[in-house]
Amino acid sequence: MGQLIQELKRRNVIRVAIAYAIAAWLLVEVSATTFPMLKLPEWTATFVTVLLMIGFPLALIFAWAYELTPEGIKLEKHVDRSQSVTHVTGRKLDYLIIVALILALSYFAFDKFVLGPARDAELVQATTKSVTEQVAESGNAKSAISSIAVMPFVNMSPDPEQEYFSDGISEELLTLLVQVDGLRVASRTSSFAFRGENKNLKEIADTLNVGYVLEGSVRKAGNRVRITAQLIDTETDRHLWSDSFDREFVDIFSIQEQIANAIVAALVDELNIPEPSEGITVLAVTDNLDAYELYLRARQLFIGRRQLDEAVRLFERAVELDPEFALAWEGLAAAEAVSTDWLRNDGVDHASRARSAANRALELDPDASMPYAVLGTRRLNVNPKTGHVNMVQAIDRSSTALEKDPQNATAWLWRGIHFLYLGFFEEAASDFAQCLEIDRAYMHCQIHLGAAEICQGNDARGLDLLQASLESNFTSNIYYFIPALLRSGNRQAAWFAAKSWWFGESDGPVTELIDAIENPDRDHTVLEAKLRNWSLTHELDPDVNFIFEIALLGGYDALDHDVFNGHRPTMGAFWDPSMAQFRGTPGFKFMARFAGLPDYWRARGFPSMCRPIGDDDFECD
Repeated sequence: MGQLIQELKRRNVIRVAIAYAIAAWLLVEVSATTFPMLKLPEWTATFVTVLLMIGFPLALIFAWAYELTPEGIKLEKHVDRSQSVTHVTGRKLDYLIIVALILALSYFAFDKFVLGPARDAELVQATTKSVTEQVAESGNAKSAISSIAVMPFVNMSPDPEQEYFSDGISEELLTLLVQVDGLRVASRTSSFAFRGENKNLKEIADTLNVGYVLEGSVRKAGNRVRITAQLIDTETDRHLWSDSFDREFVDIFSIQEQIANAIVAALVDELNIPEPSEGITVLAVTDNLDAYELYLRARQLFIGRRQLDEAVRLFERAVELDPEFALAWEGLAAAEAVSTDWLRNDGVDHASRARSAANRALELDPDASMPYAVLGTRRLNVNPKTGHVNMVQAIDRSSTALEKDPQNATAWLWRGIHFLYLGFFEEAASDFAQCLEIDRAYMHCQIHLGAAEICQGNDARGLDLLQASLESNFTSNIYYFIPALLRSGNRQAAWFAAKSWWFGESDGPVTELIDAIENPDRDHTVLEAKLRNWSLTHELDPDVNFIFEIALLGGYDALDHDVFNGHRPTMGAFWDPSMAQFRGTPGFKFMARFAGLPDYWRARGFPSMCRPIGDDDFECD
């Protein structure tokens, strides 16, 4: 063995092995660092490593079998031992090893103290991102697992008009399940948006981010009602529970209680949610079932904003049959509040009627949320002497509604609209976003969030939200976006938006209006005359809201026109960036005072683009 080692040393095999190992390590490290920076494929660094590994035994064999002589490379057996220069070659290899070691140590120091911290930072960043995504996915998965959507029950009654009843059953069950701790329930608007959609339950569940779906059917004939329901795990398509209930209509609240408790029992077995200690109890909201049916019919009309006058009549009939029916009073208050805009020209004082109904609902149920939201609407907070809106009171009542029920999406919407009118765009956007967090299909919240983005100068974001709303067949309040559409160069879309919102199928001065918005400095006397003539031709009160808004979007001062005096404007449109010039006119100040804006600002603070001047004046950019 000793003789073999001596021969390995004499032939410089050991020196070659050391030199090769150091050089190979250096090449592997350099390739691993530089190849990714050069965007080379991952396999290239591996290829270098494999190639060097294959070369190592070949280098040792070469060192053993060959010798470097002054005449060139020769087989070791052909070299005369007395003429061998292996000792000279050995010294050269020693120098090579020293140089290789210096290079290796230099690279090691450079990698550790220069490249290492940057690489570690990237690793931490990548790891943090990966963990965050995993946590988010885990959170979403957990959220989906512990959540349920109540789909609209199918109306199986002989009369198709009985759909209000099947919808009512679905909504009542949804309301009951919301009370279960640890269970997230998709909103009514979100789940009902899939009515008639040709989508399977898995697609619906993925869209709503829920793990379970409750579906069923209702058949009502005379005084008998048959309800079938089934709870489905959408991930496995497994039916966790199903049952049918065939009862007299008088037992409707008892049936709701049985279904809700059966669902909770099935979910408790599946999910890590606490079992209600006393179960879900359904109290009869009224002893008069005729009043209850009227309430369900009226609520369906109100939610769909269809035949509001009929909805009001049905709510009124329900409270006549049962004056203690708090939910019916609440529904009547909401319907009357909405009618202040939707039915403003019918000669009825909807505002006072809404106020009375809301106060009656609070007498019966002081913890109710919606009556406070109704009392917070602008038209219910008008000073009868001055005609000015009390925005401090409107905001406070809206906030009380949210304290009573943080899940009241409509209260978030209405308060957000107040903030938008007042010029507090970030607060408005926050309320609209919270509304959408509760109910992602609430298009009113989405369209107003787009308006808040426009007012903050985020045209692209606002128009994206408009596009999403239009794709959902929702076109309300699109007048907010007309100037932004013009700024984006989409004059045709702006024209059609103005036409559809203000004039509909009639022949109105749309082109003149668009020209006025694009050129606010021009004389708009012709536009004013055409608007007056158009309103008279169509037998409309010239004080109607859209005429007022058109006039101001046209950019001229409405203060000098008696036709607009006494009208409470929709102020949100006047915070558009294109209206900056108009915000410096006396007309804007007149409208802002009428809308109660400066009173609120002095009490609670001014928005960023406005400031006080003395004790009774202000200016806005």
